[in-house]
Amino acid sequence: MSNDAQVTFLTQDAYDRLANELEHLSTTGREEIAKRIEAAREEGDLKENGGYHAAKDEQGKQEARIRTLQQLLKDAKVGEAPESHGVVESGTVVTAVVAGGEEKFLLGNREIAANSELDVYSEASPLGAAILGLKEGDRGSYTAPNGKEISVEIVKVETYSGQ
Repeated sequence: MSNDAQVTFLTQDAYDRLANELEHLSTTGREEIAKRIEAAREEGDLKENGGYHAAKDEQGKQEARIRTLQQLLKDAKVGEAPESHGVVESGTVVTAVVAGGEEKFLLGNREIAANSELDVYSEASPLGAAILGLKEGDRGSYTAPNGKEISVEIVKVETYSGQ
């Protein structure tokens, strides 16, 4: 059963890029790392074999990325960015005054804005959760990891154009 909080908005370009990365990692990437591990294994004693341990570590990171991509693509809502109606939602560009300073960022998954200069905040982040659903002119706040209360005012909400 899928939970709406787990659904991630992705543009078609982002989805295609991530699907290609998953395909590469699942095939060629796995083959390459397996060859590196085998070559290092042939060098002998595995206890002090830095190449073997580095390859195994890389393999673990690669498998974690594969699982992340599989889950992301499985739960993704693919399409155009939601058209802004002045309400903060996943896939919108938000201009907000955060702790007294103005910031412009995309609310959503960092994978959406891979080719963008925009900062990206997840809907699950303290800031994202605090502003999700707010309208232009609304104020809110969230508690930072250090325990400090941070004020937020929504200045503008725009449709993400991919840049």
